[in-house]
Amino acid sequence: MSLLALVSLLTGPRLWGQQDTVPQSQRIRIEHADALERRQIGDSVVQKLIGGVELSQDSVYLYCDSALIENSIRVFALGEEVTIQQGDSIAAFADTLFYDAITRQADLLKDVILVNGQRQLFTQRLHYDLSTKIATYDTGATIRDSLTQITSRRGYYYVSEKTIYFKDSVVVIHPEFTLRADTLQFRTDSQMVYFLGPTLMISDSNRVYCEDGFYDVGNQLAEFRQNAQYEQGEQRATADIIRYDGANEVYALLGNARFWEGTRREALADSIFYNAVQETYLLKGNAYFRDSVRTIVSEEIMYDAQKGKYTTRGRAEIVDGPQILLADEVDYSDDTGLGLARGNVVWQDTSADLTIRCAEADYNQETGYLKASGGTRGRPLLITIVDGDSLYMAADTLLSLKPDSLAGDSSRLLLAYHDVRLFKTDMQALCDSVAYSTADSLFRLFRSPIIWSDTTQFTADTIHLSLANQELDRIFLYNDSYIISESDDPFYNQVKGRYITAYFGNSELRRADVEGNAETVYYALDDLGGYIGVNKTVCSEMMIYFANNEVDRISFITQPQGKLDPMGAVDHIAHRLEGFHWETECRPKSLDDLFTMPRCRIIPVATAPAGRPEEAEPPPRNAAPPGEGGPPRGVRPPASGGPPEQGRGGGG
Repeated sequence: MSLLALVSLLTGPRLWGQQDTVPQSQRIRIEHADALERRQIGDSVVQKLIGGVELSQDSVYLYCDSALIENSIRVFALGEEVTIQQGDSIAAFADTLFYDAITRQADLLKDVILVNGQRQLFTQRLHYDLSTKIATYDTGATIRDSLTQITSRRGYYYVSEKTIYFKDSVVVIHPEFTLRADTLQFRTDSQMVYFLGPTLMISDSNRVYCEDGFYDVGNQLAEFRQNAQYEQGEQRATADIIRYDGANEVYALLGNARFWEGTRREALADSIFYNAVQETYLLKGNAYFRDSVRTIVSEEIMYDAQKGKYTTRGRAEIVDGPQILLADEVDYSDDTGLGLARGNVVWQDTSADLTIRCAEADYNQETGYLKASGGTRGRPLLITIVDGDSLYMAADTLLSLKPDSLAGDSSRLLLAYHDVRLFKTDMQALCDSVAYSTADSLFRLFRSPIIWSDTTQFTADTIHLSLANQELDRIFLYNDSYIISESDDPFYNQVKGRYITAYFGNSELRRADVEGNAETVYYALDDLGGYIGVNKTVCSEMMIYFANNEVDRISFITQPQGKLDPMGAVDHIAHRLEGFHWETECRPKSLDDLFTMPRCRIIPVATAPAGRPEEAEPPPRNAAPPGEGGPPRGVRPPASGGPPEQGRGGGG
């Protein structure tokens, strides 16, 4: 096929007969050709140029080996390197070119290269509008600059706006990342990539997916929106928006943020900020964090994985095995095991059924140590369950310890000091300091302790209160032991001795065993409950039996000395045993009294913490250890032929 015939076939009859109507400024100007042949074909003039062809129109220049020009307005150019240049910055190269001077449209075919500054576009077919400076391709193209290569099936290059739209099978290759997408917009001046459809960005071992967003190539800043997902090894993250700072390897997950690492670690929050270099996490708003050790819920959580440190701000709940910690602020280090909780602190050990409320708590997770101080009402408060009812204990300071943190022992030792106050609906107590062991369920009360149960008061130098199955089982009184039971003021049944062991059943006093210098003042009653007289007896040992929290009978052991006096024959106040103190004004009558009641005058002002349980005085030789039933060792129970008994209406 001849060159002229090819032109006729490609351009068709629309090309002819327009020469006279085209303004001179729109016509193609022949700058040079080695040879020129001119033909008249009907109403059209066709010029054939061969060798070193140079053409121009305004600021557009065309160079080729050979060309056909129809009516000075349309060009068909051929050659090994057809070139069309617009201004100083835009040039295109191809094997074949069609150009319409009126519409200023150019079609370039085969081995096409469009050059704009440092950027080059490679394709096999390109349409270029020289008026709008928009280049279009639909058979695939590659665009390159000094750092970036982008390929796609279709594309639109807005040269003046310095914007390229890539569509269908888009791949971006950069030294720092690779990107695959359905649709992209690329700003050549600002090096901004905008994601307009499903996009996957891969950088080293990082993968980020989204369906909307942008990436600032020069500054390595990105924002991924709409179904945004992050992946690195076992690490995964999702959020409404994921922002990425590649220079600092910092990620911001904004809105419904979630980060997890296999089953080892998970974080949820309104927003999560992650520094991959420092391995730090900041969770803000409805924050939740879980690892293999603990679960944390707070308004804000800061976690340093390298240092093993976390900090919470806003109300927090931390669950670590059976232990639960609630506070307004928490700072903790895995390296040292040390933590500090502040603000309305609540610590629970569900395995030991213990709760401590305070203003501030220092703790060591490794050793099980916890020191509580302050509180919403000025003092820390311990809560445990006894007889199915809450037992409250307040003090200036509370300590919780694990006797052996390495042996897997879940038992705890609780120390309370000073001005310790206990309240339960059917029992109250005061002392300077307390030690309580969950291993033997034993409360040890030191320095002027007092216990009240119903109408009975217990005092001694030291008192041990023993629980069995979370029920009050026994009370051990050591040195200057005294039990007072109110009958009618001024009539008080009294028991005194060196050691006293009181036995309980169903929270009621059943029996009291007195050992060493035993004394009693007992008001005997007849069967109708009337007073018969008052019995005052001294002996070495005695056993006192109670019914309905009142003295029912007494067994005197080893040479009792005493008598029963008529009610009107004695001065009942003078008749009281030495050391009598009925401390009703010191007795806590409500939970509020643990905090608001003035310090009891008989409780000493201490300057040192309470001693540990092993420092307490040993129990009497015949006292039954906690958990064992029956009377004290060496004391036989009442029986026929046994020691004399003092019963209701009996004598001394």
